[in-house]
Amino acid sequence: MTHLVFICGHAGTGKTTIAKRLVAPLMRETGGAFCLLDKDTLYGRYSAAAMGALTGDPNDRDSPLYLQHLRDPEYQGLIDTTRENLELGVGVIVVGPLSREVRERKLFDRHWLGVGPDVSIRIVWVYTSEETAHARIVARHNPNDAYKLSHWDEYRQRRFVPSGAAREGLIMFDNTAPTAAEFDALVRNVLKPVANS
Repeated sequence: MTHLVFICGHAGTGKTTIAKRLVAPLMRETGGAFCLLDKDTLYGRYSAAAMGALTGDPNDRDSPLYLQHLRDPEYQGLIDTTRENLELGVGVIVVGPLSREVRERKLFDRHWLGVGPDVSIRIVWVYTSEETAHARIVARHNPNDAYKLSHWDEYRQRRFVPSGAAREGLIMFDNTAPTAAEFDALVRNVLKPVANS
């Protein structure tokens, strides 16, 4: 069994921090290798070059132009790279907002992902309050956040916390101020067998 773990959520929720903390415990518990694929690391420099050429703003990751023309190819490349690692028997932790894919349930779709029944799929939705996320975004001084911050009312419309049917099968993790016990529970939930996963 190879493990595929998606760490999803909006900006400022702490997805990358959680993902990095998960690598060692997951390797220890499974005895297998894991790689971490962060969308910003994989595509950040490419997106900067493309958006710089197209708009003169290399830090734009939220304008309609980016969302309509670059977002989906980046995510598809992320999934393709994930699949190649899984085929080699390497577990993968994928980091990215993936909010649309969560809403549309694509991360549960093995055909869309291109993975077989030998892959255990877990989707963690990392969340915190809008105020906490905003404060974290301001504090990290990442130039890629400039569009978000200057268009916050527009950006916040895209923020959602899955509920109802959209929440089914997700591991919800409140990353406002998690305790060690809460993080240990997250590790257990990620590794817990799920029927028909």
